[in-house]
Amino acid sequence: MSNVLATPHTQAPSATSALTDFYREEFIKHQRCLQQNREYYSAKVIIEAEAALTHILTRLELCCKDDADEVVSRLLHQIDLVTRLSAQSDSRQAH
Repeated sequence: MSNVLATPHTQAPSATSALTDFYREEFIKHQRCLQQNREYYSAKVIIEAEAALTHILTRLELCCKDDADEVVSRLLHQIDLVTRLSAQSDSRQAH
C-alpha cells in the first residue's frame, strides 16, 4: 500500500522538473538567438531582453504553480516578439 501512495509523490516532481527543463531550454534558445543576431537590435533592446531572460531563467521554479503554463507561455510569446525565433523555425521547416 505504501508504494501506491508513494507513486504520485515521485511522479509529480519529475513531471515538474521535465516541464521546468523544457521551458528553460526554450528561453535559452531565445537567448542564443538574441546573441547571434545582436547586430540587428539596439543596445537598449539587448540589455532589456537579456535582463528579462536572466530574470526568467533564475525563477523558472514557478512551474510548480497552477497557472505556470499560462504565465510561461505568455513570457515565451513576449520574448519571441523580440527574437522572432518561431518565425525562423517555421521558415526552416517550410524549405
